Amino acid sequence: MERSKLCVDQINVRGKRVFLRADFNVPLDGDMHITDDRRIRSALPTINYLIDEGAKVILASHMGRPKGTPDPRYTMAPVAKRLSRLLSKEVRYNGELVGPSVEREIEKMSPGEVFLLENLRFDKGEETNDEEFSKKLARLGDVYVNDAFGTAHRSHASVVGITHFIKELSIGFLMKKEVSYLKGAITNPTRPFVAVLGGGKVSSKLGVIANLHEKVDKMVIGGGMAFTFYRAMGLETGKSLVEENLVEVAREMMEKSRIRNVKFYLPMDCVVAESRESNALTKIVPYQEIPPGWTALDIGPASVRLFSEVLENAKTILWNGPMGVFEEDAFSRGTYAMAHSVGNCYALTIVGGGDTALAVHRAGESDNMTFISTGGGAALELLEGKELPGLSVIPDAT
Repeated sequence: MERSKLCVDQINVRGKRVFLRADFNVPLDGDMHITDDRRIRSALPTINYLIDEGAKVILASHMGRPKGTPDPRYTMAPVAKRLSRLLSKEVRYNGELVGPSVEREIEKMSPGEVFLLENLRFDKGEETNDEEFSKKLARLGDVYVNDAFGTAHRSHASVVGITHFIKELSIGFLMKKEVSYLKGAITNPTRPFVAVLGGGKVSSKLGVIANLHEKVDKMVIGGGMAFTFYRAMGLETGKSLVEENLVEVAREMMEKSRIRNVKFYLPMDCVVAESRESNALTKIVPYQEIPPGWTALDIGPASVRLFSEVLENAKTILWNGPMGVFEEDAFSRGTYAMAHSVGNCYALTIVGGGDTALAVHRAGESDNMTFISTGGGAALELLEGKELPGLSVIPDAT
């Protein structure tokens, strides 16, 4: 039986400086206002626990892709402001990442106080897992806690490098919850277990499909991925996204599903358009009748009905990847309809992070899902059965 990782509530943090790697990579509007703070709120249980236990909490996160140099568009100032409000207490923040000024601020902290570092990616050493930068981060804490599932698949300084220079290591409550739900879904699911996979490319989900093939009772394929499977069936796909180098792989996957008696579902109809422009001419066609020169950008109403019926008796549903280009209103209906169908099921419902989480949020179904992951790439790698670097460096619970 696989051992669980040491969690923060299993170590003594009282009076200690706790370096908490969180994921505060939240979207901002043009006025630097946070438009969705779910990732911040997801970290609150661990932060509040550390405050209550009398730790000195040093928070660290990245935001965006500033490419190793300070960029005012990606400052953590809006996060400090939002955190102060959510915690109902001041979150210290001086706009610095490492160095003497940060160390002096931390030295002045009392137990239960919180300090937020500047964007980790303002230093190029973060993404290169630079040893010297890792040491600078490690000097700020006595205990290291990783609660940033969204970056657990990255071998970065704040995820892996720092752990070589701090003795006490653990995960936070969010990380524990992420691993528990995602690993639990694929190792010991309540059946029937249905996987709903979408998104643009088969290549990005190849490992997930291969791993889930061994676990699921039914597999639903939507989004751009479906058209590589259509091509494998010898059908016309117009200008729809097809990964020609994976057509044979798709054919083999369908054959394996048949042999293993895994029910394999593809869309019955599609919303096709002459272009991806929001005002382009669109129509709904059966999957066998995609016109040459047209692009399929969403699943159609017959597919929604079929997929909804497939989910009706499910006891566990894992959904990762939208059914179409939901960012455009004309091609959002299939994804939002799936969100409603999954949300209405009497099942354990687990939503993979990234675009799927955003689609569920926009559809107003977030509260109806059992669990929504905060990690996109990390969730995919865990579902593939890969070991995440950010987890492999944390010791197992005794």
